[in-house]
Amino acid sequence: MTLTDEVRADPVRPAGFGPMGWLRWAWRLLTSMRTALILLFLFALASVPGSLYPQRSISPEKVAQYFKDSPGLAAWLDRLWLFDVFTSPWFAATYLLLFISLAGCVIPRANAHLRELRRTPPAAPRNLSRLPQHATFAAPGATVEVLAARLRKKRFRVVTGPGWVAAEKGYLRETGNLLFHGALLALLVAVAAGGLYGYRGNVLLVEGNGFANTVAAYDRYIPGQRVPAESLEPFSFTLEDFQATYVATGERRGQPLDFSARLKVADRPGAPERPYDLRVNEPLDVDGTQTYLIGHGYAPTFKILDGKGQVAFEGAVPCLTADQATYTSECVIKAPDAEPDQLGFLVRFLPTTVRAQDGSYLSVFPGAANPTAQVFAFSGDLGLRSGKPQSVYQLDTKNLKPLVMGVNTKPLGVGETLPLPGGAGSIQLTGVREWISLQIAYDPGRVPALLAAGLSVLGLVLSLTVRRRRIWVRLKEGQDGAPAEVEVGGLTRTEGGAGFTEEFSQIVTALRGPEAGETASRQGVKDAH
Repeated sequence: MTLTDEVRADPVRPAGFGPMGWLRWAWRLLTSMRTALILLFLFALASVPGSLYPQRSISPEKVAQYFKDSPGLAAWLDRLWLFDVFTSPWFAATYLLLFISLAGCVIPRANAHLRELRRTPPAAPRNLSRLPQHATFAAPGATVEVLAARLRKKRFRVVTGPGWVAAEKGYLRETGNLLFHGALLALLVAVAAGGLYGYRGNVLLVEGNGFANTVAAYDRYIPGQRVPAESLEPFSFTLEDFQATYVATGERRGQPLDFSARLKVADRPGAPERPYDLRVNEPLDVDGTQTYLIGHGYAPTFKILDGKGQVAFEGAVPCLTADQATYTSECVIKAPDAEPDQLGFLVRFLPTTVRAQDGSYLSVFPGAANPTAQVFAFSGDLGLRSGKPQSVYQLDTKNLKPLVMGVNTKPLGVGETLPLPGGAGSIQLTGVREWISLQIAYDPGRVPALLAAGLSVLGLVLSLTVRRRRIWVRLKEGQDGAPAEVEVGGLTRTEGGAGFTEEFSQIVTALRGPEAGETASRQGVKDAH
């Protein structure tokens, strides 16, 4: 075996990163500005499904309608948290990574910027002609102090030395950059504070009914982790009337014009009630708790008699809107106390009813100009005693016997009664009310988030419009009575400095001073790109 073979048999292997090396590499990658921008883009992208699909926290009735229309697709979307985007694990992971990345990026850069602010501009180079911007001119009687004063008038930070002046400005660019990223960090903190110490809930309220701000009164209640039930603001209100106005004629017929809910509000128990008109984007505000109008629909009232002539059901039934153009709506009525058999009804509500040429009935206008209800009746076991939960918007007809069917069945007008076959009872449409869906939210981070958003815009404007630039001036005394010669050099420290040429010319003109017209320039101003 040769010496070469022995060396090849035992090669020297490079040392690996090791656990700490990999951790340092991951931290540097996560806290880089490029990663922060990528995470910011992913954060915005992750918010898009929240506007494409209905959210349970805002419109639970629309989610229910989605499950009714497309049960298979809705089940998959629900598995991916697309009906609860802002509480999903993947959205929370993006949010947390963005927060860590911004914090790890902003804090070191802020410290470096503070050190830069305390640092004086560097001394003038010996050869200014090598700089991108360069000019020389004769300046009789010019001194270092005079030239420094003229630069200070241009809002430069100035330092002087023997025969030279150094000046710099444009620190607001980095300040704006840090302000932008710091404001984004503050915005994330404000959103997190709202999630921890705020709450929101949804309520469906029919005309004539009231609401008290307690946990039990919500249809869906989502509290923050730090929100006890007793901390809710103790206000209440009653929905006296809801008015929806639509375009009656022309090409825009049926388009909504205005929605207004007239409320009677009591700010606290025992307080006198005050009127309030709740409108879209004009929420009711009670000590920081805001009530938003987010939807509406029809709630026809029915009276149902069973086979023994007893009242099995009486009241308003909120219907889900199936057609936004005409507000054709669908709802379910369950009468488990009916005798001898339980009764169930599928109802198709038509606000403005007309009869089509094929004999079917349809609505042609969203307003309740000719309201009717088309009823499909069933009898049998509703399955309510099995212990399995059921949706109030769905009727399981597996164990039910059809009584009244057919899409061409004449719908009920207000005050009309439909007898059920076989002496099973009757159903009467007694009137029409409307319902509204409300979102009630308390968010202590709302105002800080607004301020942070405004500061981020300000920081972005500063970072995009301000340029970091330096100016150096050297003063050479003239010989044999010749006037002094001033040499000026300029350098922009940021990309996109195309506009600096014109600014440099203005700076040179200011340095020449008012006596420039009396003494001709020996060389003039030369641009030495």
